[in-house]
Amino acid sequence: MTSTLQDRQDIADLMTGWIRRDLGDWDGLRELFHPDGRIEVTWFEGLAGDFVDASARMGASDFRTKHLITAPVVEFSADGTRAVSETNAVIVGENVRLGLGANGHNRFIDRIERRDGVWRILDRKSVYDFAFFTFPAGVVEVDTESLAAYPSEYGALAYLLDASGFPVQRLFATKGSELEGVIKQSAHNWLQGKGEA
Repeated sequence: MTSTLQDRQDIADLMTGWIRRDLGDWDGLRELFHPDGRIEVTWFEGLAGDFVDASARMGASDFRTKHLITAPVVEFSADGTRAVSETNAVIVGENVRLGLGANGHNRFIDRIERRDGVWRILDRKSVYDFAFFTFPAGVVEVDTESLAAYPSEYGALAYLLDASGFPVQRLFATKGSELEGVIKQSAHNWLQGKGEA
């Protein structure tokens, strides 16, 4: 079974549907994932449903985010029921209380499954390419020692998340890293039916 233009559009809509997070449309965000879907990003790892609840808490905090999403590159399984996509994104964050912001450039690597004719995300992981601080109201001091605890590819974003009460607690994949290779190989194996999500 081959993929159709509609399959590709449905998956693209899942990717751009991330705007629901920025708009605080929590029910709409939940609909992007299968009920057993999982997500791993800098500040959260676990079930997608729990991520939506945590995102609502973040939305009520001093930390604001916006995501700019591009069109995905998609590969389908031979039977047309699974897909893996890689999507560029820009994460724009700002803590309004601290007067400090960050822009992070990342790629979402998603395992997507069609169930009962509907495509939804089963697993989302992020690979971080680079990040930098922004200063919405003028330069503020950054603790360079704390910043040095994170890889430079997402250091500014992690620093801002930590300062906002959403700590980054482990190492995440960066461009060209061994962990990125593991994520991609595992997704490829899953696409070919050689492993589970």
